[in-house]
Amino acid sequence: MSDNSFSLLGLRRQPRQARSQERVNRILQVAQALFVSEGYSTTTTNQIAAQANVPIGSLYQFFPDKAAILQALAVHYTAGLRQHLAAQWNALEAAESPLSACIDQLTDAAHQFFMDNPGYHAIFMEAQGTVPELAEIDQAFDMQLIQDWSAAFAKRNPALTQEDCDTIGFVTIKAMGNLLWLSLSQKPEVRQRLVAETKRLSLNYLQDYFPKDEISPNTPSEDDGGKRGRRQKAKGKRQKQKVE
Repeated sequence: MSDNSFSLLGLRRQPRQARSQERVNRILQVAQALFVSEGYSTTTTNQIAAQANVPIGSLYQFFPDKAAILQALAVHYTAGLRQHLAAQWNALEAAESPLSACIDQLTDAAHQFFMDNPGYHAIFMEAQGTVPELAEIDQAFDMQLIQDWSAAFAKRNPALTQEDCDTIGFVTIKAMGNLLWLSLSQKPEVRQRLVAETKRLSLNYLQDYFPKDEISPNTPSEDDGGKRGRRQKAKGKRQKQKVE
């Protein structure tokens, strides 16, 4: 994880002193490393406490069990990604970037966050079936992103109703999120292709609601696949005419 400071949401008890905060951070850092290297199912709270150099009783002051530690990590990951994307949105809006450029950069930003935080995907994939609270955290996170993006879409096209913006935000977040998440389990070359296709899919969908936006040179749409497809169709027509 790129940030050594963890969110305090969901703890059994909030640390009130800097030393307690540092202890909680150490517990979560060690737990994260063990969940990735050893697996969530085989890691124990005793292992976490020992490697974090924390008495097991101190660990239980903040976390009632291993699942609570996992939930704290999940909250940290999702909150970090939301903050990361919000910062990207703010910068893009300040620069008055076209929506196509926004989708291009936001998709890359989300993908890079996953690359910088490999524990996010690894831990979720193993534990999501055994810790039902993870689904609740993930759903709440999606709803927050949908609200963020709905507000951004409303600014770009005031003619859209609130229901329109909410629906567009829902479709965009779910489509982008699921594709990027699935790409993480693929080989690098396949993953990069899926990232590009995620941009294409999202942009083509959004163009119906924001027609004035330009196609970004870096977005894989008309510049690459679209032109290639038209060339292939034209070639096919010429060959057919020759046969006739």
